[in-house]
Amino acid sequence: MTDDPRSADSAEQSESRSVYLRFRRIFGDGSSRSSDARKRATREPGSSAPFGSGRDPEDLGAVMDALTSRLGWNSPLAQSELLSSWAEIVGDETAEHSSPASIDEGVLAVRCDSTAWATQLRLMRVQVMTRIATRYPDAGISSVRFEGPGAPSWKKGPRSIPGRGPRDTYG
Repeated sequence: MTDDPRSADSAEQSESRSVYLRFRRIFGDGSSRSSDARKRATREPGSSAPFGSGRDPEDLGAVMDALTSRLGWNSPLAQSELLSSWAEIVGDETAEHSSPASIDEGVLAVRCDSTAWATQLRLMRVQVMTRIATRYPDAGISSVRFEGPGAPSWKKGPRSIPGRGPRDTYG
């Protein structure tokens, strides 16, 4: 059997064409890109170059600030900082006789050792609020409530009875 040279050439051409089309499909020719080629094209130019934009080292504090603001943690973190630095806000002597109890809907509740300390801190409310607003604006504190010590309750115990309570005990 003799082979026709034209048929051998056409077979090689079709095989070469199929290899070319496969390479074109895999690596792309600009119009139809592979997914890797599309990803490379969408990257910021120069982003993989040393000293390019986005490649400079950043302070850990700046990175953490960006992370907390992006995740919406600024207010809880500021509130916890406020609670832990109460002595710096009101002073050491006042902090010995008062402590922040809770923050509920923007109201800071402060428990005091005595009614006299609660009264004195109520008179200093403007100064305390000013310090809180300037140092911790993200905490969202709108007011401060100073509470004295809790009064004893006669509603519970072995000798309690239902009724009006101990009205004639002190008379």
